[in-house]
Amino acid sequence: MQIIIVGCGNVGSTIVEKLSKEGHNITVIDVKSDAVKNTTINYDVMGITGNGASYSTQRDAGIEDADLMIAVTGSDELNLLCCLIAKKAGGCHTIARVRNPVYSREINFIKEELGLSMVINPEDAAAMEIARVLKFPSAIKIDTFAKGRIELVKYRVEEGSFLCDKALKDVSAGMKCDVLVCMVEREENVYIPDGNFILRAKDEISVVGSVKNSIQFFKKLGVPTMRAKSAFIVGGGETAYYLAKQLISIGVSVKIVERNKERCEELSELLPQAMLIYGDGTDRDLLMEEGLPKAESFVALTNFDEENIMLSLFVKSISKAKLITKVHRIAYDEIIGGLELGTVIYPKYITAESIVKHVRALQNSIGSNIETLYRMSNDRVEALEFIVKEDSPVVGIPLQELRLKPNMLLCSINHKGNIITPGGQSKIAVGDTVVIVTTITGLHDIKDILKP
Repeated sequence: MQIIIVGCGNVGSTIVEKLSKEGHNITVIDVKSDAVKNTTINYDVMGITGNGASYSTQRDAGIEDADLMIAVTGSDELNLLCCLIAKKAGGCHTIARVRNPVYSREINFIKEELGLSMVINPEDAAAMEIARVLKFPSAIKIDTFAKGRIELVKYRVEEGSFLCDKALKDVSAGMKCDVLVCMVEREENVYIPDGNFILRAKDEISVVGSVKNSIQFFKKLGVPTMRAKSAFIVGGGETAYYLAKQLISIGVSVKIVERNKERCEELSELLPQAMLIYGDGTDRDLLMEEGLPKAESFVALTNFDEENIMLSLFVKSISKAKLITKVHRIAYDEIIGGLELGTVIYPKYITAESIVKHVRALQNSIGSNIETLYRMSNDRVEALEFIVKEDSPVVGIPLQELRLKPNMLLCSINHKGNIITPGGQSKIAVGDTVVIVTTITGLHDIKDILKP
């Protein structure tokens, strides 16, 4: 596809990185020549220095032949204007990053009136992911499929767990829970396991199943499955606002520490049910006075990665609270991997995943559509949900007869709302959604899971 991306900041460069790996022809636009130069050198894409909302700049970038325009500058208004001009000039699909809560409340109207294909809000998307994890604090990460009916839960196997040193087939027989362990991360290695795979302490496993069956599985393990009742948040940015709003709506007590007085007052008006504390979130005495050790969850959401990491390490030393740490810079991946910071949230990763899913959906052949896409284990594994259409080659054939590619696991079938953990005799029907986990990245269609 011919794709134009306006904005070469953190989010824009991450999207360029992901989409360039998918084989698209990409042109970037930014007013900063250094940002354009760095992006074009790092990812081998075309670049233009200029205003992305200018028709002449878009024309130079090839808007008349473009399939998609993605506008992710730091200005919501500029992003919307870029997409509006692109729609008029080239008739292409458009995606805009819109962060302001005022616009977010009117997003359906804006999307329809401007003809946007997609609107993405990194802070709101990050808040949604954090809220999902806080509903089940024992999890490192939770992804959902089938409109929330299926969960993919990432969990670290503890020393002394029932799972330790057991083959997956024995785990299944012993626990009698209708779930699948679809991925295991062990140190630097990642596995799509079969029934003979033996789990070890400190393995990070990904378990897929219906919400009910997943809860049953972890209850039998003796793992707490109740949501956190209180959240202590440091940093009062947009992510904190969206998160607090979601948590308050489900009855979670929220406390926010914010060092900017004006922002603190603004949040107190927007979130009257939250407790706002004006002060430095890195002040140990302040945190202790405000009851941090008693909090069931702690979320570090300042604008500084170093602060978030150090805060989480401090909380880990004094509390058993569920830790969630926001990190912007991907360069810290390898360093923080061994620090056990709980759930680490990368907002730009979440944004890039959403856009890659949408782009793949635009490319799909008629056999299926990608409904959901998650990238895991540093992009080495993908979990995809396909909607199966009439002429799909997988329809009506027992799974044991399908010639699947290696390192491919068909984890779940959603048949008219009934969640099925598939066996060899299971069949896929038209209209089903199917969850696939694989180390083969770049799938566009359900037929791509089959050997040639």
